[in-house]
Amino acid sequence: MVVLRDGRKLIGVLRSWDQFANLVLQDTIERIFVKDLYADIPRGIFLVRGENVLLLGEIDLDKDDYIPEPYRKAPPEEIHSLSVAEKIERKSKDKVRQARLADLGFEAEHSGEVLF
Repeated sequence: MVVLRDGRKLIGVLRSWDQFANLVLQDTIERIFVKDLYADIPRGIFLVRGENVLLLGEIDLDKDDYIPEPYRKAPPEEIHSLSVAEKIERKSKDKVRQARLADLGFEAEHSGEVLF
């Protein structure tokens, strides 16, 4: 399992890596979580540049099929629409928060989009 800086979670077979933490994943799926739902999207062979790797870990194959209680699988289309709505809501909350901080004299750390 690999977690990227932009928040994506990739699950696949690690085939190769180098000294810069560049990774090659085979049979990769992208698992997207929104609230108490998740979806698996097949991605195939995936090349990840090392600077984008936030976390790299091994999945226990005995527990791979176990999904924790609050989560349930949903169609990717439903997850995508919920994810877009969640991103829009997060951006509006960030704008309000940045405006409040600007009123107090603080400058926003990132003037672009906030990455999660």
